[in-house]
Amino acid sequence: MTDPNEISSPTAVAVLTHVVRSIVDDPDAVNVAETEGRNRLRLEVKVGPGDLGRVIGRRGRTAQSIRTLVRAAAAKDGREVDVDFVD
Repeated sequence: MTDPNEISSPTAVAVLTHVVRSIVDDPDAVNVAETEGRNRLRLEVKVGPGDLGRVIGRRGRTAQSIRTLVRAAAAKDGREVDVDFVD
């Protein structure tokens, strides 16, 4: 049995954190939280004030690209993930 405090998809979390921190103005405000969803891992990303628009991008293209990258990284860990950007 795994430890509940252990990250269940470390590659996906590392990729997500790195990409989002490189986009925003305040990288120290980036917070990634994991929750178990319906047979998927849900990664919630919180960023500093004013940075959410940068992460989402025009028409959501940046957010969709980030989701694609993170899903590919999670496949290396044998997991399926959803990425949500929250206020």
